Amino acid sequence: MFLKKFTQYWNLNLLSNKLFIVNSPIYLSILKKSAMYLVHKDILRQFNQKFYKMNSTKTRSEVRGGGIKPRQQKGTGKARAGSNRSPLWKGGGVIFGPKFRKISYKLNKKERKLAIYTLFYNMRFNIFVVKNLEDFLINSKTRNFLSIFQNFQINLQTKLLIIVKDKTEFLKNATRNMNNIELISASHLNTLSLLKSKHIILTTSAIQEINNYFL
Repeated sequence: MFLKKFTQYWNLNLLSNKLFIVNSPIYLSILKKSAMYLVHKDILRQFNQKFYKMNSTKTRSEVRGGGIKPRQQKGTGKARAGSNRSPLWKGGGVIFGPKFRKISYKLNKKERKLAIYTLFYNMRFNIFVVKNLEDFLINSKTRNFLSIFQNFQINLQTKLLIIVKDKTEFLKNATRNMNNIELISASHLNTLSLLKSKHIILTTSAIQEINNYFL
């Protein structure tokens, strides 16, 4: 069952450089069914993708040498030995040392979509839709970027997620020195970015891109 939600729609008029509230809202289709357990699974998947255990030691079968019996079996008074690469010997292998491994966590596509739907539904009161945000910035000044969001009533000291269709050079340069603002493209939308953010700003073109990727 899908739920149609009215989101706040802000239109940027490029001719007058003013902010107008459009009476006709944009519909954002969000799944009503909750799936927070899938959100947790997808977060684990993202963290495990970044995890690499690079340390690696050699076992007795990987250490060079040790092919010949170092001494005779009996008559020396010493302990019997079959290889000088035994873990008991100096220069031998390591018994339970670390080995290189990569942890992978599989999540189905439908489960990942449902997790993103759930986060959108939980953030439904903090979503703002902006039109022509990519074309509005004509330079890379952070000051000009902040002036756009003065009327949004958004506390920029909190985490803000901006989702656009394509990240332009002006947008990347204007937001890169702001720690609380994360700029991502719609094709790289993920649950971790949605979960960390307090407010979400979507562009109209990004909504179409999200529908193409996740619907």
